[in-house]
Order: sequence, then C-alpha cells, then structure tokens
Amino acid sequence: MRILITGAGGQIGHDLIGALVAAGHQLVSTDLAPRPPSHAHAGGDWHRLDVTDPAAVQHVFTEHRPEIVFHLAAILSARGESDPRLAYDVNQTGTWNVLEAARRAKVNRLVFTSSIAVFGPPPSGPLPDPCPDDVALHPTTMYGVTKVSGELLCAYYRARHGIDCRGVRFPGLISAAMPGGGSSDYALFMYVDAVRKNAYEAFARADTRIPLMYMPDGVRALLDLAMADRARLTRCIYNIAAFSPRADEIATSVQRAIPVAKFTYAADPVRQAILDSWPKSIDDSAARRDWGWKAKFDLDGMTDDLVPRVRRMLELGAILSH
Repeated sequence: MRILITGAGGQIGHDLIGALVAAGHQLVSTDLAPRPPSHAHAGGDWHRLDVTDPAAVQHVFTEHRPEIVFHLAAILSARGESDPRLAYDVNQTGTWNVLEAARRAKVNRLVFTSSIAVFGPPPSGPLPDPCPDDVALHPTTMYGVTKVSGELLCAYYRARHGIDCRGVRFPGLISAAMPGGGSSDYALFMYVDAVRKNAYEAFARADTRIPLMYMPDGVRALLDLAMADRARLTRCIYNIAAFSPRADEIATSVQRAIPVAKFTYAADPVRQAILDSWPKSIDDSAARRDWGWKAKFDLDGMTDDLVPRVRRMLELGAILSH
C-alpha cells in the first residue's frame, strides 16, 4: 500500500516509519527538516515538505498518489505558546493544505493525530474524570485550538468530500526519541536525566496527573485505526488512553530501575497551567468498542522497556543535551 507521512521527523515518525516499512508498505516520509540521524535507518523515501506551502503539498500528493496519509505535522503545546503564529500556520493552514491536496489527489484515507490539548476547563467546573469523547472543548493553547479545528476540518472533509478521515486524541507520548516541545516532556526527561545524571528537576508539580502513553502503544493505535473497517467506526476522532500517573508516581517507577535517581519539582507557571487545563484521565470506551483498542503498557511496563532504550540512545549519542 502507498502511504505518505507528514511531519515524519517528529517523535511519532521514527517508530511509525519502522512499523510501516516492516509491514511491507511503500512509504514516503516528508518533513520540513532533513531526515534526522535517529531516522537514518528507519527505511522508506524522504522528501522535504513544508505543509504551509499549498503548491508544494499538492505536488507531493499528486506525484506519489498515496492511498493512506498519516498527518503528523504540528507545532506542539509549549513551543506553540512561544510562537503562536507558527503554530497557527503549521497546524491550521497546514492541515487545510493537506486535506485539500488529499481531496484533489483522491486519497482514500487520512489519519489525523489530535491531542488531549483539545480539552480545557469548562466554565461550569472541572472536566469529568475520566473525560469522555464528547464534552465541550475549551482549549487553552494555540496547539489545542488548532487541533480542535483540525478535528472539525476532518469531519467536514469526510462529510462533504467523502475522504475517510479518522483520528486519535493522543495523551502525552513517551519514547526514547527526544520530544518536540510538548508540555508533557517532563515525563520523558524523568527517564533521560535519571539515566544521564541520576537526577532531574521537573517543571511540573509532584502531584501533576495527566494521561500518558508509551510510544509503541501510540503507533499501534494509529496502525489499528488506519486499517479498521470503516463500517465499524461510529466516530471521526477517538479518545485513546493508557495510564494517568502523578509526576511523583513516575519518579517512584523510575527509581525501581535506577534506585539512586533523585527528583525535585519546580513548576514552570506557563507549562504547569497547560498541564492543569488537561484531563486527569481519559475515557476511551468508544475506541475499545469500535476497533478493539487496548493499551498494552502500564507505567511500570513502560519503565522496564524504556530505561534500557534510553541507555542505548545515550550511548549512540541520539539523545542530546537539552
């Protein structure tokens, strides 16, 4: 199957590329940046693409005629707050350009990566815990605002133009690849700096609790949803969940593997406010019902698998100082 990925140089792209190549698909990976060293052996073709350039997007889609598109290109929450115009251009205009190119190139299916950043505290009180798929969306970041718009655009193109758009709302994703400026990055750095320095000062409070997911589960969710029978899908965008630990519970799990690791907490006001606006846990019953979604990794399972991976990445120089 011919598959195209936008934003392939990001945190999700590395593992998704490897999974698609291993499954035998004909893959074209695109990103504004050159192929990063961590992706050097992932496989498939690599093309430079700026999703904010409509002509360039259309050219790539017309040239390669993908059957499925994974639209990953985005500016994440923390970086988006420091440069909201860039976040708007990439996340909003870029998604419009990708959907328009998909329509013109007659793409069969587009998989959209949304986020729990679409949620925010409603005027009437806190979000439900766990938070269901269908609640009023009150995002507090440009990232969240543009992801809400992306979800609505996907639903529009599905209804108006017949493109089979489907997507997931990701929790904070954790992997041995360096993150790209999200507010949940503290969780990964609890692992990276525990291995590298035996210590980490988190930019979140110890009692911060948000939904998280280990990247192998995240990639599997994308693949399972992409290949699911459309007749079984009752929604365009699905919540997916794995586990929702407090920051100090992550520390305890890491200390199982690295007993000497020490953790302190100094909340960054901007990023802490973003974290506090998100749900504490997610109800993913619709995804479980419609396409059999279920996470395989819990917190300790992730720790057992991730710590050796972080060690290997550090040895290879693939994780740089931050």
